[in-house]
Amino acid sequence: MATSQPATPPPPAPPLSPSGGGPEGGGRVRFRRASLMGLPAFAVGATLVVLTAQGAIAAQFAISGMPFVITADSLTGTGFGQFGALDNMPDGSPNAGDSGGQVLTIVTAIRKAELTNLCQSVEIGGTYLHLTAGGKGTPVQAEGLTTDSTEIAGKLASFDNIEIGGDASTFKKPPVKGPLGVFGQQADTVSIKNVRQTNWATTAAKFKLPDLHMNFSSKGC
Repeated sequence: MATSQPATPPPPAPPLSPSGGGPEGGGRVRFRRASLMGLPAFAVGATLVVLTAQGAIAAQFAISGMPFVITADSLTGTGFGQFGALDNMPDGSPNAGDSGGQVLTIVTAIRKAELTNLCQSVEIGGTYLHLTAGGKGTPVQAEGLTTDSTEIAGKLASFDNIEIGGDASTFKKPPVKGPLGVFGQQADTVSIKNVRQTNWATTAAKFKLPDLHMNFSSKGC
């Protein structure tokens, strides 16, 4: 009596990438396309439209997933650039929500910046951790400043020699570059009045905060 041959088992499926979007490659999270629609209020008619990001940029750390507000009476800077980024929270972050732990942000990079009457606040359990600096005649100074924001507003902005629509990987004016193929803008100088940002990350090579004061408050900035 003939015996049947055992069926050949199917080959194992390739492992998924951390983002769940396909096979993993080189241990990096990959995503093909993200769209960023919106108008940064201080960007004089510039719209960041289709963002084709190819890796994590801007803040080189895992964000907490808790946004914070920054305000200032004025911001002036040299070496300005702006482009899109995808920030990531640690695996299992309780703040991930439905986003999968990723936040699409606008990176603003300034080589040297000064801010007057700076305020920063983050909500923690119904109260606010509140920080102020640069409000007594000596501005806050920063070098290599980058902010990752989901909302940016300003009353008045001016730029010198602005270039809009360039590939962010080719920028030379700001302190950092974006990935290849990402829409961006850069300028020699920037000046913004009544700045307000909702940020997820801030980095700086140097940050000087005169007249620094921190406390818990019932109100944010």
